[in-house]
Amino acid sequence: MRTDSSPGTLPAREHLPAAGAGTPVLDVVIPVYNEEKDLQPCVLRLHDHLARTFPYAFRITIADNASTDATPRVAAALAAHLPRVRSVRLEQKGRGRALRTVWSASDAPVLAYMDVDLSTDLNALLPLVAPLISGHSDLAIGSRLAGGSRVVRGAKREFISRSYNLILRGSLQARFSDAQCGFKAIRRDVAQVLLPLVEDTGWFFDTEMLVLAERAGLRIHEVPVDWVDDPDSTVHIVRTATEDLKGVLRVGRALATGSLPLDRLTRPFGDDPRDRRLTDVPRGLARQLLGFCVVGALSTLCYLLLYSGFRSATGSQTANALALLLSAVANTAANRRLTFGVRGRGGAVRHQAQGLVVFAIGLALTSGSLAALGAATSDPARSTELAVLIAANLAATVLRFLLFRAWVFPDHDTDPRGSR
Repeated sequence: MRTDSSPGTLPAREHLPAAGAGTPVLDVVIPVYNEEKDLQPCVLRLHDHLARTFPYAFRITIADNASTDATPRVAAALAAHLPRVRSVRLEQKGRGRALRTVWSASDAPVLAYMDVDLSTDLNALLPLVAPLISGHSDLAIGSRLAGGSRVVRGAKREFISRSYNLILRGSLQARFSDAQCGFKAIRRDVAQVLLPLVEDTGWFFDTEMLVLAERAGLRIHEVPVDWVDDPDSTVHIVRTATEDLKGVLRVGRALATGSLPLDRLTRPFGDDPRDRRLTDVPRGLARQLLGFCVVGALSTLCYLLLYSGFRSATGSQTANALALLLSAVANTAANRRLTFGVRGRGGAVRHQAQGLVVFAIGLALTSGSLAALGAATSDPARSTELAVLIAANLAATVLRFLLFRAWVFPDHDTDPRGSR
């Protein structure tokens, strides 16, 4: 049985305590490449804003990834002049590489980044990180497409942005509204487990991080932002779009094959401290019951439709056996993935075999009920048959859940969601 402290499982979220003197709560990373013109006004404006409005200690980290102009000298001068600014130099390009490097080494419990052009209004910064500090959310993103946001940009970039997010929704079932806005934050405890799973080192880094976090059931907070397009942006749109689409295909293939260990990112059900004091209730029971009931309701509907179809061509016992067999295979597969969070193909055959044993028990219950009905009356009405079968299936369902939890999937009893 996996508990809160099991390896690879994130603990329940807690409100971050106020850090001691000299320890920043927030580390804002500004990844730059050849930004000698914009870097100084950006850092000075951000530093002034945080000093005036942010209620916690902070740090600004300039992540220079292989600039060839005067950017390193500007960054060093800012770090020397402002005590809460530091500069990190990387010898390889890539925004994702820069973020991964700085975030992985940071001691701040909340990590954020923003683009050097400061296209996003800084008044959204505190709303962005507040849910992470409070323990409410795991990641936070600025969204230019959420209700309440105000955006000024050209039709071309608007079309590309909306098209890209539609692709993510259609191909990777993403539910967050804006993957590309350069205004994001993450809790350090989440980053330590999530970042090793993210392969991309460029512009797709954000999208991959968000998709994996969402599939693992982590909570993503979205903040509507005011955003003004930078007409002098150096981003190569066609090349970036091509790399993004390659990334979508790679991540989609990995999710389809179950090769990503997303169970490392699961949270226990319920972050209220009262939930964790309920010692008599096994972890994840409430969520598993909900998932099992949803799957069970759909399976019962499927069973009744199959039974009615088979019953028109064969006897009640044969129709019951065929309908129960087909619905049982689908039920085991659905509960394996959705209720108990088992990913990949490992153990699938064994789980189906055990599911068939559970099916046999259900068959005995329902067949016995039909036999008893046949003994009571020689020609029962079809509605009576269905009523008896529903009652028998309810009893079989309770038994099936107990057997699934204790025998078929005994090691998957925390909140194992792979999607939200």
